[in-house]
Amino acid sequence: MTTTTARLDLRLSARDKSRIARAAALRGMPVATFVRDTVLREVDAAIAAESTAMLSDEESRRFLAALDAPFTPNERLQHAMQAAAQLQPR
Repeated sequence: MTTTTARLDLRLSARDKSRIARAAALRGMPVATFVRDTVLREVDAAIAAESTAMLSDEESRRFLAALDAPFTPNERLQHAMQAAAQLQPR
């Protein structure tokens, strides 16, 4: 069971409010439910778009080739690993 704990108020033109009410009626749902569901769908799309990286075909090939290549640490990482190996556990 969902408990409503927050409220969102916004100002609309009469025309926009009428359009929203018409769309909600066409879907057979209350305006508040229609608005909430529509906004949450857009929220999910915006978050998904922000957290998804799109690669071109060439970028995809290069990325997969890099994943398949053996790991070779650069000089800075080699020094860090050597320094870590010399530390004594306490």
